[in-house]
Amino acid sequence: MTTHARPLAERLAAASDAELATLFTARTVRADAGWQDFFDAAEALLDAGSLARVLPTLTRSEAIALHAAALSASAVPESAERAALLSLALVRPDGVPWPAVASAVAERPAPAAVDPAAPVAADETAEAHAAERAFTTVSAVADLLLLARDRPFTLLTGGTLSAGEKRQLGEAGLDADTLDALVAIATTAGLMTVDDRRLRTTVSAEAWLRSSVADRWSALVSGHRDALPRGVRDHDGGWIPTSDWTHAHPWDASWPERSAALLERARLLGLRADDDSEPSWAMTVRHGAPIDPRPLTLLLPSEVDRIFLQNDLSAIAPGPLAPALDVRLRTIAARESAAQASSYRFSPESVARALVAGETEESIVEFLEGVSLTGIPQPLRYLVTQTAQRHGLVRVSTDSETGRTRIESADSTLLDAMSVDQTLRPLGLSSHVGSLTTHVGRDTVYWALVDARYPATLVDEQGTALTGERNPAADPAPPTPVDFAPLIAALRSHQGPDADAAWLDRELEAAVRSRATLRVTIGMPDGSTRDLLLEATGLGGGRLRGRDRAADVERTLPVSSIRAATVIEQ
Repeated sequence: MTTHARPLAERLAAASDAELATLFTARTVRADAGWQDFFDAAEALLDAGSLARVLPTLTRSEAIALHAAALSASAVPESAERAALLSLALVRPDGVPWPAVASAVAERPAPAAVDPAAPVAADETAEAHAAERAFTTVSAVADLLLLARDRPFTLLTGGTLSAGEKRQLGEAGLDADTLDALVAIATTAGLMTVDDRRLRTTVSAEAWLRSSVADRWSALVSGHRDALPRGVRDHDGGWIPTSDWTHAHPWDASWPERSAALLERARLLGLRADDDSEPSWAMTVRHGAPIDPRPLTLLLPSEVDRIFLQNDLSAIAPGPLAPALDVRLRTIAARESAAQASSYRFSPESVARALVAGETEESIVEFLEGVSLTGIPQPLRYLVTQTAQRHGLVRVSTDSETGRTRIESADSTLLDAMSVDQTLRPLGLSSHVGSLTTHVGRDTVYWALVDARYPATLVDEQGTALTGERNPAADPAPPTPVDFAPLIAALRSHQGPDADAAWLDRELEAAVRSRATLRVTIGMPDGSTRDLLLEATGLGGGRLRGRDRAADVERTLPVSSIRAATVIEQ
């Protein structure tokens, strides 16, 4: 290994810092790798463990080219595949695989031969089903985001939803079997992000929720396409036919499961019909062209912007409600059924939730008057008025003198009830001059009162009401590239005139450890050289010991006299 790594070490030493950083990134090198010089780097990149990690990332065409070259001990022909393999330090500049790479590849099966098949265009029935599924998926993602906005989801150590979370989401009307796919679709579109093992909505999710169905679908498809792995992408920015996805990474043991998940997401987004045919709107997306949702939306039911408000405190939308209206209505009422004709129900809790989110009695009435086909029934108007009047009876603020949280109310019975409420016991409330105080933070106290269904309002020091935001949207930080500058600087610091001597010491040490036979070139006093065939037995004190095969005697040679040493393959 040491002898075979030297040419790679020399190539690494000649590369620029930018090229090294690109290579280390592609090979998932740790920035704190304990490499002393380029010899260490070369040996590590050709190590069996490192190769076992990089070979599964190769695409099918790259794996075919490398496998053929490794078995025939020839060069990979000039091609995009050769350039990719060279960028991963798997082949020499002439395209021949490094010996360690050839050995690792020889142990892997040859990629199966696959005849690429052009996608079959979907018929009208298949397209209609695909469009309906896409519409259902867009609606389900919206439901997922609204639920996560109110209560971020807790994730397991592996980054997946727990069974308990899935059960609760299933009770909320989402299909438990598609939850993982929905989360992945929302995440790749930048609508959800992981924050301290909690899955929460992002800032961009708010704008997405209020967008049209066409814009919603386009954003999901764009995120899905951009997140596809190399093996299924084509040079135009699109993807290869979905029928070839299962063969895209032949040496990745996890790929069958990953590809199945990707195909399911494509199906949920309406990019693939149940019979694997291709809807018309998916063809342009597959070719990397701008996303055009018009062929899809032509098959979707028309959105409505009016609802029926009824005396039983329910609301009926006679068709799919426009997204912006649906989102706002669901802050005031709980949705009871989701279909082309959805129903909603108002309650004191739902109206109070809207008031907590910043609505007022006037804004709620104005909104309902604007969307109702039947006016506002008296029972609903009374509910809004009564809830608004009650909201704000309890005021939560921070005492500027003591820094403690103060709870005040004109209704002393509410204060008495809170002081003995067992659910509020962890707050440690104490009476103080007609109010309750606690050392617990203002926001924590406020949300504890809201959860206990007290009509609480946040106010500042001047008594101005504040809007409570329990789970603010996350703004995911862009991924920061690994900084390889310190590692590269450390490698560069060991370059110099002593590099050859250091490399020779490594070769000799490796030969002694493996009891290898060396062809040693010795520099003689008269300037000539002499070759010896030695079985290396020891190294120390600046001298190499070994048995001379030709003379069958032990020899001790000064390392300083050795000009070259080559391992003789047995």
